[in-house]
Amino acid sequence: MADLLPLVVDQNGPYAGVGVLRLEQPGKPVIVLDLELIQRLEATLSGLPAGLVGLVLASASERVFVAGADLKSISTLGDEELHRYLEYGAMVFQMVADVPYPTAAAINGAALGGGLELAMHCDALVGGPPAVRDGKPGKPYPIGLPEAGLSICPGWGGSCLLPARMDPAEAIRRTATGAVMTFDDASAAGLFDVVAPSAERLIDTAKGWVRAMATGASAGGGAGAKAHTRRDGAPSRHAGRPSCAGRVVDAIDAVRLELPPTGSARAVLEAVDAGVTRGWAQACRVERERLVHLRSTPEGRGAIEAFFAKGK
Repeated sequence: MADLLPLVVDQNGPYAGVGVLRLEQPGKPVIVLDLELIQRLEATLSGLPAGLVGLVLASASERVFVAGADLKSISTLGDEELHRYLEYGAMVFQMVADVPYPTAAAINGAALGGGLELAMHCDALVGGPPAVRDGKPGKPYPIGLPEAGLSICPGWGGSCLLPARMDPAEAIRRTATGAVMTFDDASAAGLFDVVAPSAERLIDTAKGWVRAMATGASAGGGAGAKAHTRRDGAPSRHAGRPSCAGRVVDAIDAVRLELPPTGSARAVLEAVDAGVTRGWAQACRVERERLVHLRSTPEGRGAIEAFFAKGK
């Protein structure tokens, strides 16, 4: 990892002390959370500039925030190797959650799977409307956890992160079936703490939220406000937090019988239940174990092979 260049943290602009960390993969059409990018993220978080009062996690891509995890690694690594890959990613994601000042993810495009999980390790999600192209409104981009559509499940805490940011029952339904949202759906569901007035204003809007939280001013931050003051080794918003655990338990009971009888749905329910009864670390352990198992089932292998075949 010593030869990998850290990602750039930009501190320019009117919001003094707020840095913007941009995820990038030069030469690739979209950003995917492969091992190298996660390593670069770790190197960057290990050496953040002194004097920051807030951090915005953004994407250097105009098309996506992050398209997801590296499905090739998930499908080809041996069981122990995959466990190590997932555990390493979880450790780096937790570095985002442990940053000792307010954080916000600036969502400018598709945020799927591991990309949304990474974003939800920030205190706030700030949504940007699709960019206008050739004078016409941009096409609403997808947001969500589509893993169940490949007969697998999230691997970096998504099962417990999404119910803390929108209606828990709807979040569990979507995660257990792999149904993603559009930007408009996500906005209506209250997924975003703030929605920027335009794509061009996204970064400034995210910086403004972070700066307001750092100075104690109101920024419409809701449950994410002041979360940075209680860092405790878990994301500031997840299903096991006292502020939402009761609602999540009710949601589990409400949706349990209506979900499909699939391994993916069972894995999601088990992870959420672990999150509210045994805590964040146990929820993540359950997800990892179920993901390693599910990708090797006939359903998981077949769905992943079909996904790669479609891509070709």
